[in-house]
Amino acid sequence: MSTGNLVEPRPSETDNSDLQNPGGFVISLDFELHWGIRDHCTVGQYRENLLGVRKTIPAMLQLFERYGIHATWATVGFLFFTNIDDLRAAIPAELPHYQHPNLDPYATLSEVGRNEEEDPFHFAPTLIRKILASEGQEVATHTLSHFYALVPGPTLDSFRADLRGAQLAANQYDVVLRSIVFPRNQISREHIRICAEEGLIAYRSTEADPLIGAGNGAIARARRLADAYLKLGSDGCVTPALDTEYNIVRVSQSRFLRPWRPALRAFEAMRLRRICESMSEAARNNRTFHLWWHPHNFGSHLDENMTVLTRIVEHYAHLQRELGWMSLTMGEVAENVLRVEKPHCVA
Repeated sequence: MSTGNLVEPRPSETDNSDLQNPGGFVISLDFELHWGIRDHCTVGQYRENLLGVRKTIPAMLQLFERYGIHATWATVGFLFFTNIDDLRAAIPAELPHYQHPNLDPYATLSEVGRNEEEDPFHFAPTLIRKILASEGQEVATHTLSHFYALVPGPTLDSFRADLRGAQLAANQYDVVLRSIVFPRNQISREHIRICAEEGLIAYRSTEADPLIGAGNGAIARARRLADAYLKLGSDGCVTPALDTEYNIVRVSQSRFLRPWRPALRAFEAMRLRRICESMSEAARNNRTFHLWWHPHNFGSHLDENMTVLTRIVEHYAHLQRELGWMSLTMGEVAENVLRVEKPHCVA
Protein backbone atom coordinates (compact mmCIF):
# COMPACT_ATOMS: atom_id res chain seq x y z
CA MET A 1 0.00 0.00 0.00
CA SER A 2 1.21 3.47 -0.74
CA THR A 3 1.39 6.06 2.00
CA GLY A 4 1.60 9.02 -0.37
CA ASN A 5 4.45 11.49 -0.42
CA LEU A 6 4.37 12.66 3.19
CA VAL A 7 7.10 10.37 4.48
CA GLU A 8 10.72 10.21 3.35
CA PRO A 9 12.85 7.03 3.66
CA ARG A 10 13.09 6.03 7.29
CA PRO A 11 16.29 5.92 9.31
CA SER A 12 15.94 2.14 9.57
CA GLU A 13 16.02 1.91 5.78
CA THR A 14 19.07 4.08 5.18
CA ASP A 15 22.69 4.36 6.28
CA ASN A 16 22.67 6.42 9.45
CA SER A 17 26.01 5.60 11.02
CA ASP A 18 26.28 9.18 12.22
CA LEU A 19 22.82 9.24 13.82
CA GLN A 20 23.28 10.42 17.41
CA ASN A 21 19.79 10.86 18.79
CA PRO A 22 17.17 8.94 16.81
CA GLY A 23 14.00 10.83 17.66
CA GLY A 24 10.57 10.36 16.20
CA PHE A 25 6.81 10.10 16.68
CA VAL A 26 5.90 6.77 18.24
CA ILE A 27 2.41 5.36 18.65
CA SER A 28 1.84 2.14 20.57
CA LEU A 29 -1.52 0.51 21.16
CA ASP A 30 -2.34 -2.06 23.83
CA PHE A 31 -4.52 -4.46 21.83
CA GLU A 32 -6.11 -6.76 24.38
CA LEU A 33 -9.92 -6.79 24.09
CA HIS A 34 -11.48 -8.36 27.19
CA TRP A 35 -8.28 -10.13 28.24
CA GLY A 36 -6.91 -6.82 29.48
CA ILE A 37 -9.83 -5.82 31.68
CA ARG A 38 -11.42 -9.11 32.67
CA ASP A 39 -10.27 -8.85 36.28
CA HIS A 40 -12.35 -5.72 36.92
CA CYS A 41 -14.92 -5.47 34.15
CA THR A 42 -17.29 -7.99 32.59
CA VAL A 43 -18.06 -8.22 28.90
CA GLY A 44 -21.56 -6.95 29.63
CA GLN A 45 -20.28 -3.88 31.42
CA TYR A 46 -17.93 -2.90 28.59
CA ARG A 47 -19.70 -4.46 25.62
CA GLU A 48 -20.06 -1.27 23.53
CA ASN A 49 -16.36 -0.44 23.72
CA LEU A 50 -15.23 -4.01 23.04
CA LEU A 51 -17.47 -4.43 20.02
CA GLY A 52 -16.50 -0.95 18.88
CA VAL A 53 -12.92 -2.17 18.38
CA ARG A 54 -14.20 -3.92 15.22
CA LYS A 55 -14.77 -0.48 13.70
CA THR A 56 -12.01 1.36 15.52
CA ILE A 57 -9.04 -0.62 14.20
CA PRO A 58 -9.98 -0.38 10.49
CA ALA A 59 -10.61 3.35 10.93
CA MET A 60 -7.22 3.87 12.57
CA LEU A 61 -5.43 1.79 9.95
CA GLN A 62 -7.00 3.83 7.16
CA LEU A 63 -5.91 7.06 8.85
CA PHE A 64 -2.40 5.74 9.49
CA GLU A 65 -2.04 4.73 5.85
CA ARG A 66 -3.20 8.13 4.67
CA TYR A 67 -0.59 9.99 6.75
CA GLY A 68 2.26 7.49 6.72
CA ILE A 69 2.00 6.60 10.39
CA HIS A 70 3.99 3.62 11.63
CA ALA A 71 2.45 2.17 14.79
CA THR A 72 3.15 -0.67 17.21
CA TRP A 73 0.26 -2.94 18.11
CA ALA A 74 1.12 -4.72 21.36
CA THR A 75 -1.22 -7.70 21.06
CA VAL A 76 -2.27 -10.24 23.67
CA GLY A 77 -1.23 -13.62 22.31
CA PHE A 78 -4.59 -15.29 22.99
CA LEU A 79 -6.11 -13.03 20.32
CA PHE A 80 -4.10 -14.74 17.56
CA PHE A 81 -5.95 -18.04 17.86
CA THR A 82 -8.85 -18.93 15.61
CA ASN A 83 -10.67 -21.13 18.12
CA ILE A 84 -10.66 -22.26 21.74
CA ASP A 85 -9.25 -25.71 20.93
CA ASP A 86 -6.13 -24.22 19.36
CA LEU A 87 -5.77 -21.83 22.28
CA ARG A 88 -6.01 -24.65 24.81
CA ALA A 89 -3.45 -26.70 22.88
CA ALA A 90 -0.98 -23.81 23.12
CA ILE A 91 -1.18 -23.31 26.89
CA PRO A 92 2.36 -23.27 28.31
CA ALA A 93 3.44 -26.07 30.63
CA GLU A 94 4.58 -23.51 33.22
CA LEU A 95 1.61 -21.37 34.25
CA PRO A 96 1.48 -18.26 36.45
CA HIS A 97 -0.13 -19.31 39.73
CA TYR A 98 -1.70 -16.07 40.85
CA GLN A 99 -2.46 -15.71 44.55
CA HIS A 100 -5.47 -13.61 43.54
CA PRO A 101 -7.70 -15.97 41.51
CA ASN A 102 -9.47 -13.16 39.64
CA LEU A 103 -6.18 -12.38 37.85
CA ASP A 104 -5.86 -15.87 36.35
CA PRO A 105 -7.12 -15.97 32.73
CA TYR A 106 -6.61 -19.73 32.46
CA ALA A 107 -9.23 -20.32 35.13
CA THR A 108 -11.85 -18.63 32.94
CA LEU A 109 -11.23 -20.40 29.61
CA SER A 110 -14.41 -22.43 30.12
CA GLU A 111 -16.33 -19.16 29.75
CA VAL A 112 -14.74 -18.29 26.40
CA GLY A 113 -16.65 -18.98 23.18
CA ARG A 114 -15.57 -21.32 20.39
CA ASN A 115 -14.19 -18.79 17.90
CA GLU A 116 -14.11 -15.17 16.81
CA GLU A 117 -17.55 -15.26 15.23
CA GLU A 118 -19.13 -16.57 18.41
CA ASP A 119 -16.90 -14.61 20.78
CA PRO A 120 -15.49 -11.36 19.34
CA PHE A 121 -14.34 -10.34 22.81
CA HIS A 122 -11.57 -12.95 23.14
CA PHE A 123 -10.43 -13.74 19.59
CA ALA A 124 -9.23 -11.37 16.88
CA PRO A 125 -7.45 -13.12 13.97
CA THR A 126 -9.33 -11.06 11.36
CA LEU A 127 -8.23 -7.81 12.99
CA ILE A 128 -4.64 -9.01 13.32
CA ARG A 129 -4.60 -9.83 9.61
CA LYS A 130 -5.86 -6.34 8.83
CA ILE A 131 -3.01 -4.87 10.84
CA LEU A 132 -0.44 -7.08 9.13
CA ALA A 133 -1.81 -6.15 5.70
CA SER A 134 -1.29 -2.45 6.42
CA GLU A 135 2.05 -0.85 5.58
CA GLY A 136 4.29 0.27 8.41
CA GLN A 137 2.48 -1.53 11.24
CA GLU A 138 4.38 -3.58 13.82
CA VAL A 139 2.64 -6.42 15.63
CA ALA A 140 4.31 -6.63 19.04
CA THR A 141 3.46 -8.54 22.20
CA HIS A 142 1.39 -7.67 25.22
CA THR A 143 2.37 -11.15 26.50
CA LEU A 144 0.47 -14.33 25.69
CA SER A 145 -2.08 -14.11 28.49
CA HIS A 146 -1.94 -10.48 29.63
CA PHE A 147 0.63 -11.58 32.19
CA TYR A 148 0.90 -9.59 35.43
CA ALA A 149 4.59 -9.57 36.25
CA LEU A 150 4.63 -7.92 39.67
CA VAL A 151 1.70 -9.43 41.53
CA PRO A 152 2.08 -12.29 44.04
CA GLY A 153 2.37 -15.75 42.53
CA PRO A 154 3.85 -15.79 39.01
CA THR A 155 7.48 -16.86 38.70
CA LEU A 156 10.15 -15.75 36.26
CA ASP A 157 10.00 -19.21 34.66
CA SER A 158 6.28 -18.76 34.02
CA PHE A 159 6.97 -15.36 32.47
CA ARG A 160 9.55 -16.87 30.12
CA ALA A 161 7.10 -19.62 29.19
CA ASP A 162 4.44 -17.03 28.52
CA LEU A 163 6.76 -15.06 26.20
CA ARG A 164 7.67 -18.21 24.30
CA GLY A 165 3.99 -19.00 23.94
CA ALA A 166 3.39 -15.50 22.58
CA GLN A 167 6.17 -16.00 20.03
CA LEU A 168 4.66 -19.29 18.88
CA ALA A 169 1.22 -17.71 18.55
CA ALA A 170 2.66 -14.89 16.44
CA ASN A 171 4.72 -17.30 14.35
CA GLN A 172 1.46 -18.70 12.96
CA TYR A 173 1.20 -15.39 11.09
CA ASP A 174 4.91 -15.31 10.16
CA VAL A 175 5.43 -12.59 12.77
CA VAL A 176 8.68 -12.44 14.74
CA LEU A 177 8.04 -10.38 17.85
CA ARG A 178 10.56 -7.61 18.54
CA SER A 179 8.81 -5.30 21.00
CA ILE A 180 6.86 -5.72 24.22
CA VAL A 181 4.45 -3.63 26.25
CA PHE A 182 4.11 -5.00 29.77
CA PRO A 183 0.48 -5.32 30.93
CA ARG A 184 -0.39 -2.65 33.51
CA ASN A 185 3.19 -1.38 33.05
CA GLN A 186 4.43 -3.99 35.54
CA ILE A 187 8.17 -4.13 34.83
CA SER A 188 11.25 -5.29 36.71
CA ARG A 189 14.93 -5.69 35.84
CA GLU A 190 14.60 -9.48 35.80
CA HIS A 191 11.67 -9.38 33.41
CA ILE A 192 13.59 -7.04 31.10
CA ARG A 193 16.52 -9.48 31.17
CA ILE A 194 14.26 -12.35 30.11
CA CYS A 195 12.80 -10.27 27.28
CA ALA A 196 16.30 -9.59 25.95
CA GLU A 197 17.27 -13.25 26.27
CA GLU A 198 14.16 -14.22 24.30
CA GLY A 199 15.10 -11.92 21.43
CA LEU A 200 13.01 -8.84 22.05
CA ILE A 201 14.79 -5.55 21.30
CA ALA A 202 12.35 -2.91 22.60
CA TYR A 203 10.08 -2.37 25.57
CA ARG A 204 7.82 0.49 26.57
CA SER A 205 8.73 1.96 29.93
CA THR A 206 7.11 4.44 32.26
CA GLU A 207 8.87 7.43 33.72
CA ALA A 208 7.26 9.29 36.58
CA ASP A 209 7.03 13.01 35.95
CA PRO A 210 8.54 14.66 39.06
CA LEU A 211 6.19 17.60 38.59
CA ILE A 212 3.11 15.37 38.59
CA GLY A 213 4.10 12.44 40.74
CA ALA A 214 3.51 8.73 40.51
CA GLY A 215 1.04 6.35 42.08
CA ASN A 216 -2.63 5.55 41.63
CA GLY A 217 -4.10 7.54 44.48
CA ALA A 218 -6.88 10.02 43.94
CA ILE A 219 -4.57 13.03 44.04
CA ALA A 220 -2.06 11.51 41.59
CA ARG A 221 -4.84 10.57 39.16
CA ALA A 222 -6.35 14.04 39.40
CA ARG A 223 -2.98 15.63 38.66
CA ARG A 224 -2.46 13.43 35.60
CA LEU A 225 -5.94 14.25 34.35
CA ALA A 226 -5.35 17.97 34.78
CA ASP A 227 -1.95 17.68 33.08
CA ALA A 228 -3.67 16.32 29.97
CA TYR A 229 -5.25 19.75 29.53
CA LEU A 230 -2.88 22.16 31.32
CA LYS A 231 0.90 22.22 31.30
CA LEU A 232 1.47 21.16 34.87
CA GLY A 233 4.21 18.64 34.16
CA SER A 234 6.94 18.15 31.59
CA ASP A 235 6.51 18.22 27.82
CA GLY A 236 6.82 14.44 27.63
CA CYS A 237 9.76 14.45 25.23
CA VAL A 238 11.90 11.34 25.76
CA THR A 239 15.11 9.83 24.45
CA PRO A 240 15.16 6.07 23.74
CA ALA A 241 18.20 4.35 25.22
CA LEU A 242 19.97 1.01 25.14
CA ASP A 243 19.80 -0.79 28.46
CA THR A 244 23.03 -0.64 30.43
CA GLU A 245 23.08 -4.44 30.93
CA TYR A 246 20.91 -6.10 28.31
CA ASN A 247 20.58 -5.86 24.54
CA ILE A 248 17.17 -4.18 24.61
CA VAL A 249 16.08 -0.56 24.12
CA ARG A 250 13.88 1.44 26.48
CA VAL A 251 11.24 3.39 24.52
CA SER A 252 9.64 5.46 27.25
CA GLN A 253 6.02 6.53 26.98
CA SER A 254 5.18 10.22 26.83
CA ARG A 255 1.42 10.53 27.14
CA PHE A 256 -1.72 8.42 27.31
CA LEU A 257 -4.23 9.52 24.69
CA ARG A 258 -7.30 9.78 26.86
CA PRO A 259 -10.60 8.96 25.18
CA TRP A 260 -13.05 11.72 24.33
CA ARG A 261 -15.49 12.39 27.16
CA PRO A 262 -18.75 14.31 26.77
CA ALA A 263 -18.31 15.93 30.19
CA LEU A 264 -14.98 17.44 29.09
CA ARG A 265 -15.87 18.42 25.52
CA ALA A 266 -15.42 22.12 26.30
CA PHE A 267 -11.73 21.47 27.04
CA GLU A 268 -10.90 19.44 23.95
CA ALA A 269 -8.97 22.27 22.30
CA MET A 270 -6.76 22.50 25.38
CA ARG A 271 -6.08 18.75 25.36
CA LEU A 272 -5.19 18.78 21.68
CA ARG A 273 -2.96 21.83 22.04
CA ARG A 274 -1.11 20.16 24.95
CA ILE A 275 -0.28 17.14 22.77
CA CYS A 276 0.64 19.10 19.66
CA GLU A 277 2.90 21.50 21.54
CA SER A 278 4.78 18.54 23.01
CA MET A 279 5.11 16.97 19.56
CA SER A 280 6.52 20.23 18.20
CA GLU A 281 9.03 20.42 21.03
CA ALA A 282 10.17 16.86 20.35
CA ALA A 283 10.48 17.48 16.62
CA ARG A 284 12.50 20.69 17.06
CA ASN A 285 14.98 18.89 19.31
CA ASN A 286 15.08 15.55 17.46
CA ARG A 287 13.58 13.77 20.44
CA THR A 288 10.80 11.22 20.72
CA PHE A 289 7.16 11.73 21.63
CA HIS A 290 5.45 8.43 22.45
CA LEU A 291 1.66 8.41 22.48
CA TRP A 292 -0.23 5.31 23.61
CA TRP A 293 -3.76 4.06 24.23
CA HIS A 294 -6.00 0.99 23.85
CA PRO A 295 -8.17 0.44 20.76
CA HIS A 296 -11.12 -0.15 23.08
CA ASN A 297 -10.73 3.42 24.39
CA PHE A 298 -12.15 4.51 21.01
CA GLY A 299 -14.90 1.87 21.08
CA SER A 300 -17.52 4.43 22.04
CA HIS A 301 -17.68 7.97 20.65
CA LEU A 302 -15.64 6.73 17.69
CA ASP A 303 -16.26 9.80 15.51
CA GLU A 304 -15.16 12.22 18.21
CA ASN A 305 -12.07 10.16 19.06
CA MET A 306 -11.10 9.83 15.40
CA THR A 307 -11.45 13.59 14.94
CA VAL A 308 -8.91 14.13 17.73
CA LEU A 309 -6.56 11.51 16.31
CA THR A 310 -6.84 13.01 12.83
CA ARG A 311 -5.79 16.41 14.14
CA ILE A 312 -2.81 14.81 15.86
CA VAL A 313 -1.56 12.98 12.77
CA GLU A 314 -2.16 16.08 10.65
CA HIS A 315 0.15 17.92 13.01
CA TYR A 316 2.68 15.11 12.67
CA ALA A 317 2.49 15.45 8.87
CA HIS A 318 3.25 19.17 9.19
CA LEU A 319 6.26 18.45 11.42
CA GLN A 320 7.47 15.75 9.05
CA ARG A 321 7.35 18.13 6.07
CA GLU A 322 8.92 21.07 7.89
CA LEU A 323 11.46 19.34 10.16
CA GLY A 324 11.88 15.82 8.79
CA TRP A 325 10.52 14.27 11.99
CA MET A 326 9.71 10.61 11.42
CA SER A 327 6.94 8.25 12.47
CA LEU A 328 8.53 5.09 13.85
CA THR A 329 7.44 1.83 15.42
CA MET A 330 9.03 0.76 18.69
CA GLY A 331 11.00 -1.83 16.75
CA GLU A 332 12.30 0.78 14.31
CA VAL A 333 13.33 3.04 17.18
CA ALA A 334 15.24 0.15 18.74
CA GLU A 335 16.97 -0.64 15.45
CA ASN A 336 18.13 2.96 15.18
CA VAL A 337 19.47 2.99 18.73
CA LEU A 338 21.24 -0.34 18.26
CA ARG A 339 22.76 0.87 15.01
CA VAL A 340 24.39 3.72 16.89
CA GLU A 341 25.26 1.98 20.16
CA LYS A 342 26.03 -1.50 18.85
CA PRO A 343 26.39 -1.40 15.06
CA HIS A 344 27.12 -5.14 14.88
CA CYS A 345 23.73 -5.98 16.48
CA VAL A 346 21.65 -4.78 13.54
CA ALA A 347 22.09 -6.07 10.02
